[in-house]
Amino acid sequence: MERMGGAGPRALFPKGPSFTLENFSSKDFIVRDFVESLAEDALPASRRSIPSPQSGSFEPKPLIRTFENALSQLGDLREQLEERESELQSQVRRAEAQHDQTLDTLGRKLDETMRQFEDLDLSLNNPNPSSNQSSNGGGYTYGAAYGVGRGGQAGELGGNLAVQIGEKLEELDRKRRRAIDATFLIQCWMEVSETGQLNSLEDMQRQGGTENRVRCAMIAQQLMRISQRLDPASWGQAAGANSYLRNGVTNGITAANRTHNTREMIEKFCEALEQDLLKQFNSSYRRQNFDDMRECAKVLHDFNGGSSVIAVFVNQHQFFIDRDQLIADEVAAEGDMWDQLADPDAEPPSIEPSLQSLVDEVKIVMQEESFIIKRAFPYYEVVLGKFIQRVFQQSIQQRLEMVLEKANSISSLAFLRSLHSARSYIGSLVEDLKTHGLTEHPEPCSAQISQVLDQQLEELFVPYLVGNSYIDREKRSLEELNSSLLFKYTIYHSRRKKAPTGFMASLAQQTTQLVSSAKDAYLERLDSSELTTTQKAMMMRLAGISQEQTGNNKNDIEVSDEDGMINVNNAKRMMRWLAESVRRTLELGAQTDTPKDVSVLLSLLLTSMGQVYIDTALDAALDAATSLESSRTEPDMSYLQALRPAVTITNIMSRFVSVVLIRLAEGNATVRRSMEAQTRTSLDGIEKKTNSVLKTTLDVVQNWVSKSLSANQKKTDFRPKDSDELFGQTSTCQGICTYLSRTNGLLAQSIDGHNREIVSCELARGLCKLLFEHFKKFNVNATGGLTVTQDIARYVATLKEYPVTKDVEEAVEMLPEIGSLFIIGSEALRERSRNLASGTAGPMQIRSGKRLYKGDFKAFVQKRDDASTPGIQGVLASLN
Repeated sequence: MERMGGAGPRALFPKGPSFTLENFSSKDFIVRDFVESLAEDALPASRRSIPSPQSGSFEPKPLIRTFENALSQLGDLREQLEERESELQSQVRRAEAQHDQTLDTLGRKLDETMRQFEDLDLSLNNPNPSSNQSSNGGGYTYGAAYGVGRGGQAGELGGNLAVQIGEKLEELDRKRRRAIDATFLIQCWMEVSETGQLNSLEDMQRQGGTENRVRCAMIAQQLMRISQRLDPASWGQAAGANSYLRNGVTNGITAANRTHNTREMIEKFCEALEQDLLKQFNSSYRRQNFDDMRECAKVLHDFNGGSSVIAVFVNQHQFFIDRDQLIADEVAAEGDMWDQLADPDAEPPSIEPSLQSLVDEVKIVMQEESFIIKRAFPYYEVVLGKFIQRVFQQSIQQRLEMVLEKANSISSLAFLRSLHSARSYIGSLVEDLKTHGLTEHPEPCSAQISQVLDQQLEELFVPYLVGNSYIDREKRSLEELNSSLLFKYTIYHSRRKKAPTGFMASLAQQTTQLVSSAKDAYLERLDSSELTTTQKAMMMRLAGISQEQTGNNKNDIEVSDEDGMINVNNAKRMMRWLAESVRRTLELGAQTDTPKDVSVLLSLLLTSMGQVYIDTALDAALDAATSLESSRTEPDMSYLQALRPAVTITNIMSRFVSVVLIRLAEGNATVRRSMEAQTRTSLDGIEKKTNSVLKTTLDVVQNWVSKSLSANQKKTDFRPKDSDELFGQTSTCQGICTYLSRTNGLLAQSIDGHNREIVSCELARGLCKLLFEHFKKFNVNATGGLTVTQDIARYVATLKEYPVTKDVEEAVEMLPEIGSLFIIGSEALRERSRNLASGTAGPMQIRSGKRLYKGDFKAFVQKRDDASTPGIQGVLASLN
């Protein structure tokens, strides 16, 4: 062990750690760090790294010795702490014993002082000479005690004794007052019980003063409880356990001999006292004596809960008196404002003037009266809540009902707009009052008052927003507006001659039924007795009809082709009406009902605009195109004019649905998915009908070109007899190209972008095939070859007017190659024949390099008048 010291040779194991109590007294002491330091000190620096496989196994002995040494030292420290703790506990016990002894001594001194004070008080109040001696003795003792308090032991002790004496005096005074009150209460009960009078209490009331009134109120309440306990007969109860006093003495004899009802007597006095207090409260209110008002309010609150004084304050307020006189006034019938409310295309006006005036006045009165309420009532939040309820439930509600009733007599749209403007304006009033703070001004309103304001605002509009009543009104209003706007449109298409029965007609059957039902619903609504004069006039104005036209035979209303045309402006008007409705729904409806409400509006939009308007226009275009597929005259392609507005309206509708309606339904995943599926189905239907119109249009154009080529192209057109005759384009070519140019213009007006390119490519392919086959049917002489070249050049120029892709453009440019086969010589033909593809195919199968097939080349060359010459025959023979 001596070798392990610091002065000797190096020890085999490191020296153990050494620590004292100060090491554990620090606030930063952490057990984990302490243990880790022990472990680090136990290992030599050469062994603290991670051992390698060659270093052998882990050696625990240094750690064991280190922790044994630490535990030994900790045990010593623990014994030291226990010794110190025992010493401190002994000191505490000695201090507590000394403290108790001091308190006991001071308590005896205080008791002695209080006894001397009571003796002194008795000697002063008792004029009996026999007591003077006691008084003198008492006074002497008190003086001695006082002298000791002043100059004896300590000034601080004397001060504490004075405070304790004062508290004892206050307690004695309270006991004296309670004894006096108890005596007076027993006296009053004896009076009312025996004589049926309350003379003592009435005398106190006549003396006046707030203190006397408070005391009267308290005693009256106590008398009421005593009457209920000792005189159950006056309360209509059988004498039972309550007729016994707590000390076991009954009041049976008095009750048996009593000829009056104590309850009625006390209640009569209470009513008189309450009226007196209310009279005093009103008088103080007129004088703006808030302190007196507060005292009266406090007494009445303790007396009967304060309901009477609150009712007096609220009911007799000048605001309600003035408004009660004005509430019977009719709502101003300002024609311009109500006409603007009923006009769906006009900006909705602000809130009705009389209601606006009332709300503005309420704001001022609430801010002013809240100051008075806080000063006049100790329970001011209750009074303010009652005042708010009275303002909303009487003044604002009555005026609101009159305004909405007037608006409803104008039109359903006027009602909805009035409801929305009133809700927004009154909602702003509530927010302004919350911000102002009222009784908490300049701080915001308390949570209780804010809740009252919100509740009153909600209850004010609950009758108009409960359940589905509001969204049903919105839907009915939009249906009336849309059906009015589309009335002549639906009449026109209900009378339109339909395409022959077949598959395409069955596709449009549902739309036809909707158009017919929309027209019938509008006519039925016009005949409804519920319809107001203003609303009927508005609906007829939107429909563009007069009163005379709505006579007995409404189906005779005249309509023009323009009435049956789809119009983007009409769709924009319908979208504006819907957007206004969505805005009202968001601000008036509950947030949880928003997905369901916008789903209803989406269904209305897809029906009125998607099916009744867009689908009907596309069905009409499809019917027109179908009827022209086998036309014997040049087909009228004017039906294509309906495509662009239909596509534009569809895009507007789709954009509004995706950006507005579906996003508003994100709170309800089920409703949102349903809306997306409904929208997708509607848009897919519109897209399929548009594609059907375009496909049928391609058939119409190709059929007409094919018919023109076969019927109008003469065999002599390409074999003129007079070689000197001037050559040029044939009339067939001129007619067809003129028609194709006109068709291209209609397509440009009807569709654009990628859709137009696809249609143009399909049309160009079909026409190229027709022309490719057409020129195989005619014999061509030398002069006629020039005519063929002129015709083909005109065809190519016309087809190039169409926006086509590069591969289709190459097919079109192949047509001049055909024309050259009728005019070049045999050597040139032989040169051309070296670059042909084997087989026979149409122009759409032309290989790269614009090569003709051998079979097609041979078919064209054989139509030459000089095909039998040796040169041409040699070329044809070389193809085998």
